[in-house]
Amino acid sequence: MAAKGKWAQGIKPRHFSWVMQDKLAICERPGGYGANHRKVRRQEEIIWIREQGFAPVISLIPGTNNLHNYDELAVTWRHRPLPATEDYPRYLGELYPELQSLLESGAKVLYHHEELSDRLIGIMAGYLVWTGIVPEQPRAIFLLEHITSRQLGPAGRDIVATAAKLRANASTGD
Repeated sequence: MAAKGKWAQGIKPRHFSWVMQDKLAICERPGGYGANHRKVRRQEEIIWIREQGFAPVISLIPGTNNLHNYDELAVTWRHRPLPATEDYPRYLGELYPELQSLLESGAKVLYHHEELSDRLIGIMAGYLVWTGIVPEQPRAIFLLEHITSRQLGPAGRDIVATAAKLRANASTGD
């Protein structure tokens, strides 16, 4: 017998925010982070993600822990673990074109990290700069701070600066 009622729809992941309404969102790892992680909550949040039509979910966490749960609940996912700081130019140079292609194809994309971190928020602000949607770094940072109700620290700001350099290099052909 199929589940009925509001529980059949799952529950929204913690710290969920739309970066681009109905296209691109970010959140904390489904089920929670560290000691707060709960298996039942993870399942309910993945059900919500599936019911909202996200495909793919892109995990930025270092390990592959719990990614099989997406398969069990028929949710398409990709694993793109965050690298060391010095690898950001190469990483973002691959991540942003992939994201742009997904969005152009009409996909509804959700990114998550262990928690809603500076690095995740910085990647999204950097994407807005890289695409030219919000070309000014301070405006992109302000926008993501407003969307997430969190102040972006140095790690996130460094990612935005790297994205701006990638955009500048692409426009000059470097």
